[in-house]
Amino acid sequence: MLLAAKAAAGASGIGVVGIIAYIAFFGGLLYFMTIRPQKNQEKRQKDILANIEIGDTVLTTSGFIGMIIDIQDDTVIVEFGNNKNCRIPMQKNAIVDVEKVEE
Repeated sequence: MLLAAKAAAGASGIGVVGIIAYIAFFGGLLYFMTIRPQKNQEKRQKDILANIEIGDTVLTTSGFIGMIIDIQDDTVIVEFGNNKNCRIPMQKNAIVDVEKVEE
């Protein structure tokens, strides 16, 4: 009877190697589907913020589109609207996308 119990447990189980293989597979899947794309997005955002210049048109996290008129360390002053009277200082992190000035 003891042999039958061991045989049934061994036949239905996948063993230690199988468990390690499942963990490795799902760990790799997690990395390639979540962590790696997030790292690429962070790198892209750092590149965008490092290359902004005065006169560039920017899109903010709140959806506003404006033109950069001054750049300081962490802060940029963005001019919104057609009347050129709406100038708002904001953090660089609030910039989502940049359209370069064509010369």
